[in-house]
Amino acid sequence: MRKQALADEILLKIEKPARYIGNEVNSVQKNLKDISVRFAMCFPDVYEIGMSHLGIQILYDMFNQWEDVWCERVYSPWMDLDKIMRQQNIPLFALESQDAVKEFDFLGITIQYEMCYTNILQVLDLSKISLTAAERTWEDPIVIGGGPCSYNPEPLADFFDLFYMGEGETIYRTLLDLYKEYKEQGKSREEFLRQAGKLPGIYAPSMYQVDYKEDGTIREFRPKYPDMPAVIQKEIVMDLTNTYYPEKPVVPFIKATQDRVVLEIQRGCIRGCRFCQAGMVYRPVRERDVDMLKEKAYKILKNTGHEEISLSSLSSSDYSQLGPLVNFLIDEFKGQGVNVSLPSLRIDAFSLDVMSKVQDVRKSSLTFAPEAGSQRMRDVINKGLTEEIILRGAGLAFEAGWNRVKLYFMLGLPTETEEDIKGIAHLSEKIAERYYEIPKEQRNGKVQIVASSSFFVPKPFTPFQWASMNTKEEFLEKAHIVNDEVKAQLNKKSIKYNYHEADVTVLEGVLARGDRRVARAILRAYEKGCLYDAWSETFRNDLWMEAFQEEGLDIMFYTGRERELDEILPWDFIDVGVSKEFLKREWQRAKEEVVTPNCRMACQGCGAAKFGGGVCFEAKN
Repeated sequence: MRKQALADEILLKIEKPARYIGNEVNSVQKNLKDISVRFAMCFPDVYEIGMSHLGIQILYDMFNQWEDVWCERVYSPWMDLDKIMRQQNIPLFALESQDAVKEFDFLGITIQYEMCYTNILQVLDLSKISLTAAERTWEDPIVIGGGPCSYNPEPLADFFDLFYMGEGETIYRTLLDLYKEYKEQGKSREEFLRQAGKLPGIYAPSMYQVDYKEDGTIREFRPKYPDMPAVIQKEIVMDLTNTYYPEKPVVPFIKATQDRVVLEIQRGCIRGCRFCQAGMVYRPVRERDVDMLKEKAYKILKNTGHEEISLSSLSSSDYSQLGPLVNFLIDEFKGQGVNVSLPSLRIDAFSLDVMSKVQDVRKSSLTFAPEAGSQRMRDVINKGLTEEIILRGAGLAFEAGWNRVKLYFMLGLPTETEEDIKGIAHLSEKIAERYYEIPKEQRNGKVQIVASSSFFVPKPFTPFQWASMNTKEEFLEKAHIVNDEVKAQLNKKSIKYNYHEADVTVLEGVLARGDRRVARAILRAYEKGCLYDAWSETFRNDLWMEAFQEEGLDIMFYTGRERELDEILPWDFIDVGVSKEFLKREWQRAKEEVVTPNCRMACQGCGAAKFGGGVCFEAKN
């Protein structure tokens, strides 16, 4: 019988109690007598966001197909429940069994965004698991991290026993079998971690030593033992068709961020934008077979009752079977009231034709991501879009009936000038002008353009990983330049401009680019009360700055300097496939404003062919 972790009187006091009760459609129940390994899969944010994460859905389904493993879910309690759990000494629990997380064998945490780092400590703290890995015993679960932020695990190294580098479908079975073997043999926790760290894609931070120079840069990163690998190569699934994919995803009780069927059509991206970490670390591009996707669409719709299908990838337009797949989904499901959504499309005639089939043109808005306002900057970042292409796409969209456009830009990019900054306003104005070139009787009311700027963070494993970052003040000054320039445009009433929080971006940069010493500041910030830093209403930049100061860490060391090409970077021990030589070449080409063709046009020798295939020009020559 399921235990009730939260009494009814507590559920009545908190916002959205359905976040915590479990027992949703398609959630998995197992008999503990049949189980050898219990795995708590955690997304360190609220239920609605975590339930939308495809990676966890895939791993949850995969683990629960194994008879000896029971995978359950856990999310960060919101502030109201967090307070009650601390006051009443209630341990954090998993949704399926309502058992305390501390009773599990593994706590797997997906690290999707740097601003969730204090939430990771919240999960450990409420679970009554020692915050630092060095203090844990066999009484604690093995804490393992994965996800995009694991590509620089060092700021979190003190808090995790293991990290999984790459895609989770490949080595987990071997890891869990090793755990069972070492527990049965009575081996020590350290012996298990040491052996686990020899498995492909597994990084055990406690088995490595970091030495620093007087200037604060890394002198050496090395294994403590000769039998530990010096380089950790990411794990990757080359055959995306014949692998795990959930047919019965858990259906949330309350509306999730993405309350729909998600079909991942491919992984990776051919485009090579120099600011984009995902476009580099997920290479090479691998496609799912269109027949497999059709079959999954049928089964998931039947098993969930969802009324929308979303096609997921970094660049959906580049999926070779997009036309046949979309036409099939429309023909099969449109009459059943099922909508199809297509994020990540490039705005061209083909994409607009596809979108017009699946969207109500008069109700929907289009999203363009020029990323930079000037052609010079788009060449620097290798966006592969000319102003002519952007305006032609906008014109085609307007002629097809769209009149609402969202434009995404970045500020603070390497080599940026004031002219480039003002170009954001000028490009927005040109797009508005293009709308009013259409005869009045053919227009769909007034044009509405929302231009948004995020601020640039030079992420690991991108050609910009050596670049410096702007300060908060510099970011805001640039945003004000854009804002003033928008107000000076003829069509200013048609253009709305907004921008991201600059202080959040600076902190994101420190956490993304930091070394092991940053862990001290993360812990200190958590102890000061920092939590849900990704949420504007709870973010406390003042407490974070105090934490860095008290720990003697200068954030400008991590963000404010251009790094030397021969400097040892905190993440250099990880092999994501893309070589450092390729990234250096692209960094130089960025400075020279030279565009690199995409992977289908010409191979750039990035190194990802070592994985043996995919939609990879290099592997075919």
